[in-house]
Amino acid sequence: MSKTSPYRVDEHPFELRHEVKRLNRRLDQIADSLEKAEIKDILENYTNPKKRIITNFTSGIARGLGLSIGTFVILGVLGYILSLFVKMPVIGEYIANLLHYINQYKR
Repeated sequence: MSKTSPYRVDEHPFELRHEVKRLNRRLDQIADSLEKAEIKDILENYTNPKKRIITNFTSGIARGLGLSIGTFVILGVLGYILSLFVKMPVIGEYIANLLHYINQYKR
């Protein structure tokens, strides 16, 4: 908050001068708080439908891409871990049967 106030309190009677100064300081604090909270940007985003649509579209694309990449990585890691256990009798037989069914379906 700056020491020099843009408000002219000299024009007011003496009784109101202190109250006006206090209210002006409070208004300056509120204005500073609103600037820090970027309320202007938030209001522009909600009042401008075109901007809101673009924002929601890009966030949807980012979420979808992130989910796809995350699923790919997790399935890849699980597949790698599962390939380490293929030599085990129970899991190996199950996977061999599964591969046999898949190969029959391809023909």
